[in-house]
Amino acid sequence: MTRKLTIGTRGSKLALWQSNHVASLLTERFGVEVELLHIKTLGDKILDVPLAKIGDKGLFVKELEVALLEGKVDLAVHSMKDVPTELPGALGITAILERADARDSLISKDNKRLADLPLGTRVGTSSLRRKAQLLVHRPDLELVDVRGNLETRLRKMEEGQFEAIILASAGLDRMGYDNLITERLSSEISLSAVGQGAIGIETRLDDDTVNAMVTALSHQPTYTAVLAERGLLRRLEGGCQIPIGAFAQLSGSRLSLDGLVAALDGKRLFRDSIEGDAADAEELGVRLAEKLIAAGADKILAEIRAENDS
Repeated sequence: MTRKLTIGTRGSKLALWQSNHVASLLTERFGVEVELLHIKTLGDKILDVPLAKIGDKGLFVKELEVALLEGKVDLAVHSMKDVPTELPGALGITAILERADARDSLISKDNKRLADLPLGTRVGTSSLRRKAQLLVHRPDLELVDVRGNLETRLRKMEEGQFEAIILASAGLDRMGYDNLITERLSSEISLSAVGQGAIGIETRLDDDTVNAMVTALSHQPTYTAVLAERGLLRRLEGGCQIPIGAFAQLSGSRLSLDGLVAALDGKRLFRDSIEGDAADAEELGVRLAEKLIAAGADKILAEIRAENDS
């Protein structure tokens, strides 16, 4: 094939690592030439406001999707945790690469684990999911909003804006910062975001040539697991404005899924799990969401939405 492929990507070092990784896989496997087109998203432009306060419908993907729809790029590479559950009708997530470590990680200045942080320690994170779960275990912590790319967040900690920070393990591993990690938090302490640690590739559904290549890169166990997690998220109609966590794993043809919905202050948390046939992944996600709603999570969802609308 002589066609050159263009990947739409955000410009952060982590986004470029992910896109270059996909480009190298396509070149190695199919011998195609691949170039990157850097595209700035709304989430990249607004850095002084917490994500939950500026909406969450595709903050880090919308501009990439527009470029796809306009034919400026052939595929877009995303962190799956940034991808809304509803996509433009002409586009689809054609492949998801094998997942990296989905856990959250704590980095602290004095190399203290979460349980050993002094009372009132300032911890940087803008994730409502992380904040709510941290407050369950350590209600004494002072949680500080922090935005920006990975390097910016680490620099802010070094400058003394906070003494510890919570970041995704996958990004730290990919960027070579794993030596900074103080503790990889268990899912019992901090259940990950939907799709965390997984790289997704979005394409035009009618581009058969590109889709044939991209599909060959997909890791089916990861794709199935993320499908279940996104099924839960879609039913809960959640995003970064609501503390929702989920993580699915496959064992043979069986899939297990953990999910939670938490109040912003961490004082109420609904968590449950489900297991079933991996072929029913998305339906399992919906069913677990229904269990959480029946247990009372709908009250938290309604309260947060009412607050956001006011």
